Amino acid sequence: MVEELLTEVARSPWALPLLFVLVLGDAFLVVVPGEVAVTALGALAVSQGEPAVGAVILVAAVAAVTGDAACYLVGRTMGLERWRWMRTPRVRTAFAWARARLERRAALVLFTARFIPFARLAVNLTAGATGVAAPRFLAIAGLAALAWSAYQALIGAAVAAILPGGPVVAVVASVALAVGIGLAIDAVLARRLRSGR
Repeated sequence: MVEELLTEVARSPWALPLLFVLVLGDAFLVVVPGEVAVTALGALAVSQGEPAVGAVILVAAVAAVTGDAACYLVGRTMGLERWRWMRTPRVRTAFAWARARLERRAALVLFTARFIPFARLAVNLTAGATGVAAPRFLAIAGLAALAWSAYQALIGAAVAAILPGGPVVAVVASVALAVGIGLAIDAVLARRLRSGR
């Protein structure tokens, strides 16, 4: 039953448009499973032969850079204190962290933040609010989005190519691996943020 559902998802003409919507939504709400969708479709691309891995990477990259640009625009036009959630201590700390790093190493921070869900939102909003030049922001965000989408999709594709068991095993294992890697990166970065480095 689950395998049939995954096969239908892979063959659906709505697979890539839905991927676009999920990745775009993930730019604003970290609970939207954008990463999971890219990894799962990467796994289905290998285990089912569709959608094409290149299409998954391209659609996810375009959606990611579109979402990042929208967050940048929100930061640029509305600043970092417009809504109540922006004024909470945790969010203000994230904005301060992003601002300090953007002043010293904007390219490095923008690129690496693409791989960290909440940091991505904070950095993109802060980049807009602090006046990082739009052409520079878009160039870096575009490269980062392409690297991120390739990374996510290729995790799924690699797991599907290595593990026997069809699309269910490929999707579950690749998503578990991607989530595990993400949690490990989040833990390391949280420790570094607490230590002030």
